[in-house]
Amino acid sequence: MSKDLVRLGAAYLLSVPIGWERERAHETMSAGLRTFPLVALASCAFVLIGVSGLEPATHGHVLYGVMTGLGFIGAGAIIKGEAGVHGTATAASVWATGAIGAGVGFGRYDIAIALCVLTYVTLRFARPFLRKGA
Repeated sequence: MSKDLVRLGAAYLLSVPIGWERERAHETMSAGLRTFPLVALASCAFVLIGVSGLEPATHGHVLYGVMTGLGFIGAGAIIKGEAGVHGTATAASVWATGAIGAGVGFGRYDIAIALCVLTYVTLRFARPFLRKGA
Protein backbone atom coordinates (compact mmCIF):
# COMPACT_ATOMS: atom_id res chain seq x y z
CA MET A 1 0.00 0.00 0.00
CA SER A 2 1.38 3.38 -0.93
CA LYS A 3 2.34 5.98 1.65
CA ASP A 4 -0.20 8.39 0.14
CA LEU A 5 -3.08 5.95 0.61
CA VAL A 6 -2.08 5.49 4.25
CA ARG A 7 -2.07 9.26 4.71
CA LEU A 8 -5.48 9.63 3.06
CA GLY A 9 -6.83 6.91 5.34
CA ALA A 10 -5.33 8.55 8.41
CA ALA A 11 -6.82 11.95 7.51
CA TYR A 12 -10.21 10.33 7.05
CA LEU A 13 -10.07 8.41 10.33
CA LEU A 14 -8.87 11.38 12.37
CA SER A 15 -11.84 13.44 11.19
CA VAL A 16 -14.54 10.89 11.99
CA PRO A 17 -14.75 11.72 15.74
CA ILE A 18 -15.34 15.38 14.92
CA GLY A 19 -18.00 14.60 12.34
CA TRP A 20 -19.62 12.16 14.74
CA GLU A 21 -19.72 14.75 17.49
CA ARG A 22 -21.30 17.38 15.23
CA GLU A 23 -23.85 14.82 14.04
CA ARG A 24 -24.59 13.72 17.59
CA ALA A 25 -25.04 17.26 18.83
CA HIS A 26 -27.45 18.05 15.97
CA GLU A 27 -25.71 21.38 15.62
CA THR A 28 -26.39 21.56 11.91
CA MET A 29 -28.18 19.58 9.30
CA SER A 30 -25.54 20.25 6.65
CA ALA A 31 -22.22 19.34 8.27
CA GLY A 32 -21.68 16.09 10.11
CA LEU A 33 -20.44 12.57 9.65
CA ARG A 34 -20.21 12.86 5.89
CA THR A 35 -18.86 16.39 5.58
CA PHE A 36 -15.94 16.34 8.01
CA PRO A 37 -14.20 13.21 6.66
CA LEU A 38 -14.58 14.56 3.12
CA VAL A 39 -13.03 17.89 4.16
CA ALA A 40 -10.04 16.14 5.75
CA LEU A 41 -9.67 13.75 2.83
CA ALA A 42 -9.75 16.51 0.22
CA SER A 43 -7.39 18.76 2.19
CA CYS A 44 -4.93 15.89 2.52
CA ALA A 45 -5.24 15.06 -1.18
CA PHE A 46 -4.60 18.66 -2.27
CA VAL A 47 -1.47 18.76 -0.12
CA LEU A 48 -0.27 15.38 -1.39
CA ILE A 49 -0.79 16.41 -5.01
CA GLY A 50 0.93 19.75 -4.42
CA VAL A 51 3.86 18.24 -2.58
CA SER A 52 4.43 15.59 -5.25
CA GLY A 53 4.24 17.88 -8.25
CA LEU A 54 5.46 21.28 -7.17
CA GLU A 55 8.68 22.84 -6.01
CA PRO A 56 9.06 23.05 -2.20
CA ALA A 57 8.96 26.85 -2.39
CA THR A 58 5.34 26.65 -3.61
CA HIS A 59 4.01 24.28 -0.94
CA GLY A 60 2.87 27.26 1.11
CA HIS A 61 0.72 28.39 -1.81
CA VAL A 62 -1.07 25.03 -1.80
CA LEU A 63 -1.71 25.34 1.92
CA TYR A 64 -2.95 28.91 1.47
CA GLY A 65 -5.41 27.75 -1.20
CA VAL A 66 -6.72 24.96 1.01
CA MET A 67 -7.16 27.37 3.92
CA THR A 68 -9.04 29.86 1.76
CA GLY A 69 -11.37 27.19 0.42
CA LEU A 70 -12.08 25.94 3.91
CA GLY A 71 -13.03 29.44 4.94
CA PHE A 72 -15.72 29.50 2.27
CA ILE A 73 -17.07 26.10 3.32
CA GLY A 74 -17.12 27.15 6.97
CA ALA A 75 -18.87 30.41 6.14
CA GLY A 76 -21.75 28.38 4.75
CA ALA A 77 -22.28 26.80 8.17
CA ILE A 78 -22.79 30.15 9.91
CA ILE A 79 -26.38 31.33 10.17
CA LYS A 80 -27.38 34.77 11.42
CA GLY A 81 -30.94 35.06 12.62
CA GLU A 82 -33.08 37.04 14.99
CA ALA A 83 -31.94 34.83 17.88
CA GLY A 84 -28.28 35.47 17.13
CA VAL A 85 -25.47 33.79 15.23
CA HIS A 86 -25.27 30.02 15.09
CA GLY A 87 -22.85 27.58 13.50
CA THR A 88 -19.57 29.24 14.39
CA ALA A 89 -18.32 26.14 16.21
CA THR A 90 -19.18 24.01 13.18
CA ALA A 91 -17.41 26.50 10.89
CA ALA A 92 -14.33 26.45 13.11
CA SER A 93 -14.51 22.65 13.18
CA VAL A 94 -14.51 22.54 9.37
CA TRP A 95 -11.38 24.66 9.38
CA ALA A 96 -9.72 22.49 12.03
CA THR A 97 -10.63 19.34 10.13
CA GLY A 98 -9.05 20.75 7.00
CA ALA A 99 -5.93 21.45 9.01
CA ILE A 100 -5.96 17.83 10.19
CA GLY A 101 -6.01 16.68 6.58
CA ALA A 102 -3.27 19.13 5.58
CA GLY A 103 -1.17 18.11 8.56
CA VAL A 104 -1.38 14.45 7.60
CA GLY A 105 -0.61 15.36 3.98
CA PHE A 106 2.58 17.09 5.08
CA GLY A 107 3.44 14.15 7.36
CA ARG A 108 2.83 16.10 10.56
CA TYR A 109 0.86 13.41 12.36
CA ASP A 110 1.65 14.98 15.73
CA ILE A 111 -0.18 18.17 14.78
CA ALA A 112 -3.05 16.27 13.16
CA ILE A 113 -3.59 14.03 16.19
CA ALA A 114 -3.40 16.97 18.60
CA LEU A 115 -5.94 18.91 16.50
CA CYS A 116 -8.25 15.89 16.40
CA VAL A 117 -8.16 15.37 20.15
CA LEU A 118 -8.39 19.03 21.12
CA THR A 119 -11.18 19.80 18.64
CA TYR A 120 -13.21 16.81 19.77
CA VAL A 121 -12.69 17.55 23.47
CA THR A 122 -13.64 21.21 22.98
CA LEU A 123 -16.81 20.39 21.05
CA ARG A 124 -17.85 17.57 23.33
CA PHE A 125 -17.08 18.92 26.78
CA ALA A 126 -17.18 22.75 26.59
CA ARG A 127 -20.96 22.89 26.20
CA PRO A 128 -21.70 23.15 29.97
CA PHE A 129 -19.57 26.28 30.11
CA LEU A 130 -21.53 28.16 27.43
CA ARG A 131 -23.59 31.18 28.38
CA LYS A 132 -27.33 30.62 28.55
CA GLY A 133 -28.88 31.29 25.17
CA ALA A 134 -25.57 31.07 23.33
